[in-house]
Amino acid sequence: LVAGFARTYGGWIANHIALVFIEVIRGTPIVVQVMFIYFALPMAFTDLRIDPFTAAVVTIMINSGAYIAEITRGAVLSIHNGFREAGLALGLSRRETIRYVIMPLALRRMLPPLGNQWIISIKDTSLFIVIGVAELTRQGQEIIAGNFRALEIWSAVAVIYLIITLVLSFVLRRLERRMKIL
Repeated sequence: LVAGFARTYGGWIANHIALVFIEVIRGTPIVVQVMFIYFALPMAFTDLRIDPFTAAVVTIMINSGAYIAEITRGAVLSIHNGFREAGLALGLSRRETIRYVIMPLALRRMLPPLGNQWIISIKDTSLFIVIGVAELTRQGQEIIAGNFRALEIWSAVAVIYLIITLVLSFVLRRLERRMKIL
């Protein structure tokens, strides 16, 4: 959200710093990002030790943050300027107008793309197998190594991911209906 607000309301410097961050993250694959955090950062900073789980969490936060920043910016910019003017005309400060008028409306518009981003992030966790994170895909690999039943195990892994994403989709659809997206 910070980068999204920097892109929307920040000055020239904040806007461009956020823009560079967003473009670098969106322009590189998440596998490269996790490899950089897990392998390259400890090489650059010799006292730094990062375990695979921490590298995975930091990577997913940074990666999602870049996309969520653009979702935030798009939602805020989609709110008609008249709402801002109305808030200011009622005597609200710029900050209060953003907090009490613009953001509640923008949040409603952000919800569907945020839901998509959360689902993508859940599925992206499977890529962290490259640094040895014992997530669902890794567990499937280890079971296959023991019993050689790839079809059944990969099918089970796919069904588990599907259940997780379907539950999240269902919850988000209910929330969208409840908030009555504008």
